[in-house]
Amino acid sequence: MTTVLQLGKRTITAEEVIPLLTSYQMLPQLLRESIIDQAIARIECTPEETAVGYHQFYQQNQLTSDIQQQAWLERYCNSQNDLGEALIVRMLKIEKFKRATWGNKLESYFLQRKGQLDQVVYSLIRIKDKGIAEELYFRLQEREQTFAELAYEYSQGSEAQTGGIIGPVELGTIHPKLAQLLSISQPGQLWSPMPLEEWLLIVRLEKLIPAQLNDSMRRRLLRELFEGWLQQQL
Repeated sequence: MTTVLQLGKRTITAEEVIPLLTSYQMLPQLLRESIIDQAIARIECTPEETAVGYHQFYQQNQLTSDIQQQAWLERYCNSQNDLGEALIVRMLKIEKFKRATWGNKLESYFLQRKGQLDQVVYSLIRIKDKGIAEELYFRLQEREQTFAELAYEYSQGSEAQTGGIIGPVELGTIHPKLAQLLSISQPGQLWSPMPLEEWLLIVRLEKLIPAQLNDSMRRRLLRELFEGWLQQQL
């Protein structure tokens, strides 16, 4: 048997590697990283790109001093070159692969996803009694009390703690029926009690925040497309 790893007093042989990876549930991760390595094999990074990558990596991990950087290197790597080859350059190649593969599709993908990415701030009262729900709705219509006052007193969900205010949240994270209602609402529009599962909801849209295809959104969408592709490969 050939020794592959020596971990303290434990010797791990080649024959044990796959069973151990399986028992530790690490085999899917190994397969994932292997697929990525094959995809980025032909991608090259310039010295300038690598230098920028080092800087960004240190900033993201809050390694701002030479002492912090050296301590990190000593803990996780044998040398600066090891770090560059094993970690930073690989991350740069993955980002270049994402841009090369899906960069020209981002605008159309963004338009497909925009209905879920738009954010809303809305007021909500959630109760189960139909009579009370209708009474509260009429009070709001007649402006006898504010939404916040009624939410604090009557709402039976966690929104009662915030005076009924929820958000900003993406429409894609909300129940589809409620998201559909909010997507066709105008700011300030109050809706009569709407049944949803075991609840009756009184809803008012406060603010719509349209999603924008800025740098952070581009990175997010590239990550989504990359992960979707990776799951298909797996």
